[in-house]
Amino acid sequence: MAGVDKPRVEAAVIELLAAIGEDAQRPGLERTPARVAEAYSEFFSGIGEDPLEHLRESVPVGDDGNGEVVLLRDIAFRSICEHHLLPFLGKAHVAYLPGERVVGLGRLPLVVDTLASRPQLQERLTEQIADALERGLEARGVLVVLDAVHGCVAARGVRQANSSTVTVASRGALAEPARRAELFALIGHGAADAHA
Repeated sequence: MAGVDKPRVEAAVIELLAAIGEDAQRPGLERTPARVAEAYSEFFSGIGEDPLEHLRESVPVGDDGNGEVVLLRDIAFRSICEHHLLPFLGKAHVAYLPGERVVGLGRLPLVVDTLASRPQLQERLTEQIADALERGLEARGVLVVLDAVHGCVAARGVRQANSSTVTVASRGALAEPARRAELFALIGHGAADAHA
C-alpha cells in the first residue's frame, strides 16, 4: 500500500476551501491543507493493512484446558465515518474464548486500530473486529462491543452531542445468550467502577 497521497490531499483541501467561499492563503488557513494531509495519513493508515498480522505471534494455552474468556475493556479508538468523513470516537470492549492459543493483550488494540483507521461504518467495524479475532486466533467464541459518539450526529442534523451508538458482534460460544449476558455484566461493571 502506497499510503495517502499528501500533495493530492492538499490540493483537494485548497479546492474545498475555495468551494465553501474561503481563501486558502489567508492567515490561519495557509497551513490547513498540509495539516489535513498529515491528519489523513494517520486517520487512514489502516487502508490496505492486514489486521491478522497483529495476531500471528501467539502462545499455546497448554494442556490444562483451553482457558477461560479473555476480556479487554475500554480500548479507546477513533475512526472516520464514510458518510460525512467526520470522526467517531469511542471505546471497544473485546472478548474471546481461546482455542489452542492466546495472544499478547497489546495485540488486541492494534487489531481495533488497524480496522478503525480507514473510512468506516461502526456496524461494519464491529463485525470486522469480531471476524479478525475469530479467524486470527481460531477462537471458540468472540464478543465485540463498540460504544461511540459520532461527529455527524453531534455536530450536524439532529445535533445530539450526548448520545452514543452501541454495536455488538458475537461469534461461536460467546454468541450464546447466557455467555453474552455474563460478559455484558463484566463490561458494565468496569464502566460503573470508572464513574465511582
